[in-house]
Amino acid sequence: MDTDHTLDRRPDGVDDATVRALGTLGEAVEAVERARGHLYSFHQLCGTADLKIGEAVEQLREAGHDEVADELEREIIGRNVLEGRWSFQIVEEYDDGYWSAVRAAHRGAMDHLAGGVRHIHEAEMKARRITSGHPDHRSTPQH
Repeated sequence: MDTDHTLDRRPDGVDDATVRALGTLGEAVEAVERARGHLYSFHQLCGTADLKIGEAVEQLREAGHDEVADELEREIIGRNVLEGRWSFQIVEEYDDGYWSAVRAAHRGAMDHLAGGVRHIHEAEMKARRITSGHPDHRSTPQH
């Protein structure tokens, strides 16, 4: 194990079961963050699709297909992706609701159980996996 103890994050009195539970909770938060990223991708793709359909409408008009262009413009451009919502509203609702609640609950659990210390499980895993003396296995950067 590396002789640098900067990876020793565990507060006194925090047992293995608590570290394991906080690590699992952290994994859940990471999944929520990934879901949020996918939701932002969804938002961007919906916007791109709407703009591209607008371009197609212009091109259809230029090609003399006004009836098809009118139908697309009326039925699709600016359409809600869910009842009463464009994608930005879905993102905002997720951010203001579930995402914020999960992050606050995670922070509360870490504060209450581990004095606010983050990534205890990961730091201990890193400490166990370091090859002592190997320059690419240092516990922290050497600045």
